[in-house]
Amino acid sequence: MTSLKPFHATDLFRVNDVNLDVLTENYHIPFYLSYLAEWPTLFFSSESPNGDITGYMMGKAEGKGKNWHSHVTCLSVSSSYRRLGLADVLVDNLERRSEQPYDAYFVDLFVRSSNALAIGMYKKFGYSVYRRVVGYYSGGSAMGGSLDEEDAFEMRKALRRDVKKESIRENGEEFRVSPLEV
Repeated sequence: MTSLKPFHATDLFRVNDVNLDVLTENYHIPFYLSYLAEWPTLFFSSESPNGDITGYMMGKAEGKGKNWHSHVTCLSVSSSYRRLGLADVLVDNLERRSEQPYDAYFVDLFVRSSNALAIGMYKKFGYSVYRRVVGYYSGGSAMGGSLDEEDAFEMRKALRRDVKKESIRENGEEFRVSPLEV
């Protein structure tokens, strides 16, 4: 049985099994610590009975007025704990924490437009594409890879505060914006 725990700074030394994966976005330690300092209730981990970190969620709250929302910055689950429903548990927990105490209108996230697996997973969780951000991700690598850009889908899920569901739209894949408009 996995349990959810607040993320602590020392957990950064325990997440290697989760972060050493091509599907996980990695950040510099100061980035993680800034989230931990500013949004501690939106940064949490899941642990196995033996204390191994099996996944984590890193989120933040931002915006103004009806754009006040929480954002999924990083959701990662260890490869040996995938397809067990853990991502759903982590996302659901972020949504509940977004409603109380943050009183957010919606939760959003960005995903590569080519990442059909993640898009399908988030759709299963009730998210929909709000808009396509053209050229949001730039390719390339330290090994001299292509510098091609890739679009992102901003996906959203309306929360209880958004009674009229104004934070979501149909056919968001066709609604194109530049990264400067996000």
